[in-house]
Amino acid sequence: MASFAWDYLLCLFPSLLFFLLRLGLRWHSVRYWTRLAVRAAGWRLWVIVCLILEMPLDRNTRTWNKEPESPGPDILSGSGQTSDGLRLICKPTALAKYLLQHWGCLAMPRLAAWPKGDPHLQTLSSLLSGQVDTVQFTRDNLLLRDGGVVALDWAVGTRLCEAIRRKEHQSGGKVLGCFTLTPPVLLLIPQSWGGMTPHLKMLCHQAMDQGFYVVVFHPRGTAGCPLTTTRMTEFGDPADLEQAVAYIHRRHPSSMLVAVSEGSGSGVLLSYLGECGSSTHLTAAAAISPVLLGQLWFETAMPPVYRWGALFHRKLQLSRAVLDVDRVLSCSSLRDFEETLFCASDWDSYWDRNEPLRDADEVAVPVLCICSRDDPLLPPASTLPLTLFQNNPYFLLVLTDRGGHCGFTLEGCGTWSHAVVLEYFRVVTDFLKREEGGARNRTSTTVPSRRRRPIMTRKSRPQEAEQSSVTAEEGNFTWKRSYTR
Repeated sequence: MASFAWDYLLCLFPSLLFFLLRLGLRWHSVRYWTRLAVRAAGWRLWVIVCLILEMPLDRNTRTWNKEPESPGPDILSGSGQTSDGLRLICKPTALAKYLLQHWGCLAMPRLAAWPKGDPHLQTLSSLLSGQVDTVQFTRDNLLLRDGGVVALDWAVGTRLCEAIRRKEHQSGGKVLGCFTLTPPVLLLIPQSWGGMTPHLKMLCHQAMDQGFYVVVFHPRGTAGCPLTTTRMTEFGDPADLEQAVAYIHRRHPSSMLVAVSEGSGSGVLLSYLGECGSSTHLTAAAAISPVLLGQLWFETAMPPVYRWGALFHRKLQLSRAVLDVDRVLSCSSLRDFEETLFCASDWDSYWDRNEPLRDADEVAVPVLCICSRDDPLLPPASTLPLTLFQNNPYFLLVLTDRGGHCGFTLEGCGTWSHAVVLEYFRVVTDFLKREEGGARNRTSTTVPSRRRRPIMTRKSRPQEAEQSSVTAEEGNFTWKRSYTR
């Protein structure tokens, strides 16, 4: 009889335990400590996973037991000292002051805490997973001067976006985004290994909802673009992008043209801005989690998970290449891959012509860089060229403590960097219009515009020795660069 009663109690024990747990969770203190215990256990499990996968770990326990702080932004220059939270590091120019006054997204948002805000989880989510793709593209294969081909994917929109635009045009008003009746063109430049990440697709979708024409630039041999030459695009070679920008400008001559790069795609964008100078057709540019120092990035050891993923993606592209790829396929690091594929001479000479910031002094449009201190794919934040942002009026750096690589996930939902970039373009455009309007009314106090730099002065490359240099399209450069004062 006693044995039967004991067996009966054992059968009821799980139900009794569940009942007591539900009863205990009615008290706020019990709920709080239970949630804290679960988060702590999850954190310790995640530590073990990171150690096994050799991923760098932020051992600051605030990432799991405290909420992120939300101080306001600072303009920092000279010494480069920082404070907690978000930092805007730039030269204190008229443009920077205007941005602080009208750039609402600079008010530090509630970036997600752990686990959603873990740098690795954010990075992997932005690269591998995301919302269902609702944007469709139509492709232009652009034939280049040397016979190569790059792909330009034009976003044709979603049903919701098309309905909004149709309604706006029928009413005679402005398109969503409050620019002009001629929508601006947003040029997106993916990671250097090619392909559209979920992070970039979400930016594309959000930009279309705000009234942008969106076009994605795919280098030779990436994202299904045919490789018709025996060479692929070097990391910081802007020759192909230069021709693509000229084509986009001819197709939409009345539209403002802006550009956003993602991660390592910044190499070609920053190189382009430096080589073209004031001859560029871009009004402004932005780089999310950019590679500012290309040689340092290739020489810095990347966590194995990311290194093998990037290498695998690059090697898949070589299956269509018209060259002997046996040696390239045996490479075990991004540096070996790049050096084997492109370096006919030596490694240092390669970066003399491909370092993204080699011509930074010639950049003549405002460039926003958004970086995170916990980015697992880039060198430490201590290596950032802060003096460039403190002394060059065209470069602005937004530096956050959290965000991962192209992550910047908000506590609720959405991606903060997308809103920052799109509002940045709006505020810069408003500022330039105000400055140009004021310049027309001033007769003697106008700051002279930077002299238009002919594209003929861009450095020649070994592959281009037989080609004629790129010729700039004629046009009047009328922007008053008074925001550099």
